[in-house]
Amino acid sequence: MALSAELLQRLHRIHRQLSDLRERQEKGPRQVKAREVNAAKLDAELVAAQDSVKHTKALSDRKQLDLKSNESRIADWRVKLNSCSNNKEYQTMIDQIAAAEMAGSVLADEILETMERIDQLEAVVVEVKERLAAGKTELSKFRDSVAQEGALIAADVARLEAELGEAEQALPADFRDDYRRVIRGKGADGMAKMEDGVCEGCGKQVTLNMQNHLMMGKPVFCTACGRLLYAGER
Repeated sequence: MALSAELLQRLHRIHRQLSDLRERQEKGPRQVKAREVNAAKLDAELVAAQDSVKHTKALSDRKQLDLKSNESRIADWRVKLNSCSNNKEYQTMIDQIAAAEMAGSVLADEILETMERIDQLEAVVVEVKERLAAGKTELSKFRDSVAQEGALIAADVARLEAELGEAEQALPADFRDDYRRVIRGKGADGMAKMEDGVCEGCGKQVTLNMQNHLMMGKPVFCTACGRLLYAGER
């Protein structure tokens, strides 16, 4: 039984369509996974931003306690000024108060800077929350879209697999093993059209003898790339 060029062309078309559909089947979940990774990164970014706010507020609280403690010491020292027994003790107390007031001034400036930093960090938290909410909304919509498309693709794959099985039944029985071997090894790339004496798979010239075999309906494999060849329309 001779190999029909029309049959091989049909088989090649089906294999290419199935290859494209299966690639789309795999691509959708990969894209969903990438978006899930991005959402997870935003989750982590939000946690980090919230932790920064928490830690900075704790630092501000400690500094404010230190400032109150410093102010309390200064008040105590001012009271003790009246009980100094001599000028040296009095001057020492004055120097301590001055140093503490200077330290308190520096601490007050640091507290102000820390509170400004808290405002900035809280703004970051709000911004990350907005991006996270938008990302999760987009992820949910995209996941639904992929699921819907996946159902349609699965139906097309099932239809084409049935068409492929039917077409393969028309292959000569003694050729099916060779056909399956090349398809198993190369998939849709296991077949190629010969146009103007050239294998369209690899671009190599097909010998005249092989071209004649094709015209006679004999199975021909490209000697350069191993693809199963079929003649183009004349």
